[in-house]
Amino acid sequence: MLEPSVDDLQTKISSKYTLATIAAKRAREIQETDRVLVDHPKSNKYVGQALEEVMAEKVFVKEDSK
Repeated sequence: MLEPSVDDLQTKISSKYTLATIAAKRAREIQETDRVLVDHPKSNKYVGQALEEVMAEKVFVKEDSK
């Protein structure tokens, strides 16, 4: 997968571990529902589509308020 690049994705979510976890969870949701939050995704694969959603800021990490 070339797009979006990991460097670009880390501007949205700084932790690679968190990014991988969110992408995997969202990819399962896309597979089950067939609903993608971005218009005309470039990727045909669920993980790629999930990462495109992260890049488009449709999927993000909710920070804990302490």
